[in-house]
Order: sequence, then C-alpha cells, then structure tokens
Amino acid sequence: MRFVVQRVSEASVSVDQQMIGSIGKGFLVLIGVSQTDTRAIADKMIRKLLGLRIFEDQNGKTNLSLQDVDGSLLLVSQFTLYADCRKGNRPSFINAGAPDLAEDLYQYIVNECQSHLGGSSEKVQQGSFGADMKVSLLNDGPFTIILDSDSLSI
Repeated sequence: MRFVVQRVSEASVSVDQQMIGSIGKGFLVLIGVSQTDTRAIADKMIRKLLGLRIFEDQNGKTNLSLQDVDGSLLLVSQFTLYADCRKGNRPSFINAGAPDLAEDLYQYIVNECQSHLGGSSEKVQQGSFGADMKVSLLNDGPFTIILDSDSLSI
C-alpha cells in the first residue's frame, strides 16, 4: 500500500465539474492499493498517517500531528501509484490491486480514519473511487511524504 501525503492549506476533488470533497488545513492523501494488501496493512498505514508530526509548533519545528492542529483529511484513491515504468514508455499497472479489493480497502481506510477522528465526515472527505477526478490543492511547504507499507517498520 502506498500513501502520498501532502500537507495542504486547502484541497478539493471534483467529478464532472461538481466538487465532492474539500478540506482546509490538513492532508491530501493519494492512496494506492496493491494486489497483496490487507486490512492489517491498512491499519498500520492509518496509524502512521495519523501519527505523522509534520505541522509546525510554536517554535517552527515540525512537531504537531493532524489531530494537534485540528486538521482534516482528503482521501483519494489512485491506482497509478503502482505504475511500473521499468520497461518501455507505457506504464504497466499489473501490481495495482484488483478494483474490488482496492475499493474495499479504500472504503475501509476512509471509515477507519473517520472513526479515529471522531466519526466526523467533515474531518474526512473523499474522492469517488474509479471516477475521473480533478484534484486541486495548495501544498503547504511544500511538504510531501511517501509512505510505502513495504518499507514501514511498525
């Protein structure tokens, strides 16, 4: 599983020119699911995501978590995070999770994040799985982190 986490001042996602999710201060998280991912792996990734201390404290040090700053999440499924570009110029997506598995794990991640952040759907916004989405963001920093379940030691 891969998360691309961007600290944002604001972010939104639209489908067919209709905004379906937006947040202010928080994380825009692009989520890629592989064919070997499980809910146990998702749980580890969620713990790491929600524990990241990448907001500045009063001394300008990145020492505060999403909950410390009352931030929000915008979660967007993105199978292209598993693009394999080693051969040729056309990416292969053979390592991306099958749509049924990926959608189930994506929805699980959304629900678990809502649960951890007080059950509020306002604190956790989402894209539309499998849709052609337009994502807008104002990256704060810029600050972008890639979390890969294959390299986490939790």
